[in-house]
Amino acid sequence: MKRTKNQSKNLSFSFYDVERRTKKSIFYNQLNALINWEEVEANINKYYKKGDSAVGEKPYNGLLLFKMLLVGVWNNLSDVQLEEHLNDSLSAMKFCGMQLEDNVPDHSTISRFRQLLSKSNALDFLLSNLNEQLTRHQLILKTGVKVDASLTESPFRPKKKATYEIAIDRKEDEVSEEQKKLQTTTLKKIESNGVDKQARYLSKRGKAIFGYKKHHATDDNGIILAVHTTTANEHDSKGLKSLLKKVKRKYKKKGVFTDKGYKVPNNDSYLKQEKIKNRIQYKAYRNRPLTKWQLRFNKAIAETRWVVERTFGGLKRWFDSGTTRFKGKQQTHALHVLEAIAYNLKRSPNLVFLMNK
Repeated sequence: MKRTKNQSKNLSFSFYDVERRTKKSIFYNQLNALINWEEVEANINKYYKKGDSAVGEKPYNGLLLFKMLLVGVWNNLSDVQLEEHLNDSLSAMKFCGMQLEDNVPDHSTISRFRQLLSKSNALDFLLSNLNEQLTRHQLILKTGVKVDASLTESPFRPKKKATYEIAIDRKEDEVSEEQKKLQTTTLKKIESNGVDKQARYLSKRGKAIFGYKKHHATDDNGIILAVHTTTANEHDSKGLKSLLKKVKRKYKKKGVFTDKGYKVPNNDSYLKQEKIKNRIQYKAYRNRPLTKWQLRFNKAIAETRWVVERTFGGLKRWFDSGTTRFKGKQQTHALHVLEAIAYNLKRSPNLVFLMNK
């Protein structure tokens, strides 16, 4: 039965009255007070152009779809589950700017929107833009960049028995140049159509892990400034330059802090060239042990890097991060950046509270 205009208005008022009492709505309301969504929408529209659907329905707003993606990460939902969640959750509907009488975008629309943002590298830009807003609220500290890497496992591994060259996860001082070269040649051929052909194997603590590696740059609060994604087998040291290029200079002024897995001449030269303070831990070599000063330096750096580990822990605890349901490096990187945006926004209301205590 078609609703009258007055019935729709009454329904909307009831909707907001009920929504006001839900716990999740507190978080959404805090974000709406903190974030200028019009600015976010303007940046989304640089990449997303609304068009008529095949059946002539009203096109969906890009900000609505972006907020849906965030809701999906916050609740660890697949696209199908996300569609169902929006139909059931009053607070999520309001956060996304919808009324009860509005049609929720279906899972295929959500998937196509994510792919569009992924192919255009829009998510890295949106992460940077949202971080600018957090900086205006003084939630991001300009005290140097903390860097570390973590693995993301893919379920789309080869199922047929085969022989593969498998890279070994760095054991700090024990990775030879030969092993580093091996890390660029693993898993040369995959036959099955169900396999992620871009993912690679890495042996970590005796376990073969198939997937990707994400490099994070964070501030002292653990807020994620940038993300870089590689295959799992690529040595950590190769990802630093690409990661730091995504971080604005004002955050890097007081140095880059990371472990000795990143200590290679190319990284030292890059930091010197860019006039960024080098806070990479020193690495010992055969017949060249660390000096007492270098040991003290390494200890001081280790004491500053716990924030990155906390960030990885929060991502795992809140979003079950560390696995991907997508194939390919591009789509997996999109997931990594969406998780970073969702993490930063989830942390922000509490940081505001702590700052105002």
